Amino acid sequence: MSKRFEKTRRKAEQAIKDPVKRKKLLETAVKLSKPGKHTSQLSEISGKIQSLARMLRCYFTKEYTDVPWQTIVLVTAALIYFVSPFDAIADFIPLIGFADDIAIVSAVFASIIQDVDRFSAWEAAKAAEAEPASYTLIENQ
Repeated sequence: MSKRFEKTRRKAEQAIKDPVKRKKLLETAVKLSKPGKHTSQLSEISGKIQSLARMLRCYFTKEYTDVPWQTIVLVTAALIYFVSPFDAIADFIPLIGFADDIAIVSAVFASIIQDVDRFSAWEAAKAAEAEPASYTLIENQ
């Protein structure tokens, strides 16, 4: 990883300790990765960012804690890097602005794919366990 990302990783270790910063990071990452202004450039990592943000949210709320600390730090750093407009290549530069963000998010995602797969399986099992609402038909009497 780049020197700039290593600096971001150190920032991540501090941000993890601050609930306000964590919340703002997750909200910003999710917002920026949704369809919009930069859709074509970010389409290949949008789903990855959404998954990583959900994993962090579940970790921070203690819903899902089967994640190594190093994974939490790497994911937090990747999201900080992603939301920062002034990283190795400034995001506002047309066509290439998000190239470094895509590379960093993709590299982190690939390095923690087993953790992401376990989280995705947990998420799917949790959704399957959710009981559907039942409705009782009320007949006219």
